[in-house]
Amino acid sequence: MMQHEITSAAPLLDASGNLREPGWARSLLPVYCRSQIRAPKSRIKEWDYYLVTDGHIGIALTIADNGYMGLDSVSFLNFDERWQITKSPMRAFPMGKTGLPETSVLGASEIAASGYALAFYHEDGARRLSFHMDRFRGKDAIEGIITLTDEPDENLVIATPFEKPGHFYYNQKINCLRASGWVELGAERFELTPDKFFAVLDWGRGVWTYHNTWYWSSASGLLDGAPFGWNLGYGFGDTSAATENALIYNGRLHKLDHVTFEIPMKDGKEEYLSPWRFTSSDGRFEMQFQPVLDRAACTDFKLLKSDQHQVFGTFTGTAVLDDGSVLSVRDFFGFAEKVENKW
Repeated sequence: MMQHEITSAAPLLDASGNLREPGWARSLLPVYCRSQIRAPKSRIKEWDYYLVTDGHIGIALTIADNGYMGLDSVSFLNFDERWQITKSPMRAFPMGKTGLPETSVLGASEIAASGYALAFYHEDGARRLSFHMDRFRGKDAIEGIITLTDEPDENLVIATPFEKPGHFYYNQKINCLRASGWVELGAERFELTPDKFFAVLDWGRGVWTYHNTWYWSSASGLLDGAPFGWNLGYGFGDTSAATENALIYNGRLHKLDHVTFEIPMKDGKEEYLSPWRFTSSDGRFEMQFQPVLDRAACTDFKLLKSDQHQVFGTFTGTAVLDDGSVLSVRDFFGFAEKVENKW
């Protein structure tokens, strides 16, 4: 397929609130301005999500303003022992009052409520994440400060329209951030060192349709000593201008065509902890995925529903760069997910 690369900065939306230029970019070139959106405030979705992991433990942090519902989340995951804890307090009808920045390059994302606080800052060329949540595991609190550095020169940005006018998905994924700092869970303290811990930022802004399903996979780490990772995604919107699929290698982005997640089925249901397969239309991403942990969560309020399976594990296979170089990948840690939302 032809994929349209956006190469110059310009407003994201036109006067009618539609995307001016659907496609993909290597940096945050389209300029997002919330006041240019013509949809009701209840339909606007904005979030900052970070995942930090070394393949043994993981920390995930979210601040989200989804119009009629705000969601702030902290997850601690232990992949060696195969358990996780996620706590996600909700806020009613923030309608943009969370004040998330209109760019990922500047500004702060902050939230504080009863028993918890999260803050994501830019500081001295780095990103700093701080968080605290009471009674996270029984009576134990969780808290930490994490600094993210070594942002790649290029990262994946997509501007995807929906068929419904005024609806769009604007997103940036920054892979291969090096992480340092600490996390305390009760009496346990975990030191994060940048030679082992890597992070991804999922920065999302847009106007979503009510019912949709997405597939997403991400990984970041070292491959033969070089920073390497990927972003894969599909399932919603009009992707005729660009897919959400790319490799990151040594700070450079290598764009991919369509990738399919083959989740094993039994009796008409997904078996998320059985081995998956990933195939690509251009032959540049062929992987086997061995799951170790399913962070499953289902919230169903009838009109509002979120059914999530974020599955962590290891990938083995091949990835091909733009110049034809074949990377051999073995037991590379990452995740893949399927999420259905009515929101």
